[in-house]
Amino acid sequence: MLSPLYIVLFFIGVSVGFLSGLLGIGGGIIMFPLLLYLPPALGFDGIDVKDITGLTMVQGFFASLSAAIFYRQQRLVNKSLVLTLGLSLFLSSLAGALVSKGVPDKYLLFVFGMLALAAAVMMLIPRSYSEDDLTEERVEFDRTAAIVIGIFLGFLIGLVGQGGAFIIIPALLYILKIPMRVALGSTLAIGLFSSAAGLAGKIATGQVQFDMALPLVIGAAISARLGGAVSRRTGTPFLRWLLALIIFATAVKVWMDIF
Repeated sequence: MLSPLYIVLFFIGVSVGFLSGLLGIGGGIIMFPLLLYLPPALGFDGIDVKDITGLTMVQGFFASLSAAIFYRQQRLVNKSLVLTLGLSLFLSSLAGALVSKGVPDKYLLFVFGMLALAAAVMMLIPRSYSEDDLTEERVEFDRTAAIVIGIFLGFLIGLVGQGGAFIIIPALLYILKIPMRVALGSTLAIGLFSSAAGLAGKIATGQVQFDMALPLVIGAAISARLGGAVSRRTGTPFLRWLLALIIFATAVKVWMDIF
């Protein structure tokens, strides 16, 4: 008989997968608190933080893959940006994931909280929306800055078991000045590098519960493309403020738990 917990995990995957496609995120910033707080609230045993980081890596990879295919078809994935930032993220994220095995849970939560806080503050900075609908072939960026960002953020992303879109998107928007829709599409593809590296590290160190990961992946794969289709028809100011709200709410909740 199918465990009620697996049904809950499936619907978590569906909801987070949709938001992944809508906002260009792998979903870890939403998945992490949902897995941490929702099962106990529904009467199930709590899931260990290290297991949660492994589950978010699995879900983030497959949700990003599904949504990135849709964005690529819409010419909203800049290949040069993806390769430059993605490759620098890959190795540093793998290193972070391997190191995370020996890091106490409270320090992982602290790093996650710092990343979420930094992302929330950046998303509140005023910006122009005039170029947000440009397609990928018209985008230019500073490659050196992209590499530095990838190395720095990659290690922290791997450490906390995130695809990292919630901090990568603000970096693309406010540091590299990438248009919104290309930032969302490219971040999904970039997330495949960091998610793959982080996932490899989590699997190598035994931090992935595959029985719980399966319903998450199925749910996310189903809904991520739908979220991408809705995003394409939604104004970028709304997408920016929705993403900022989600990041800010998550940051507040994590910091409340830390203290």
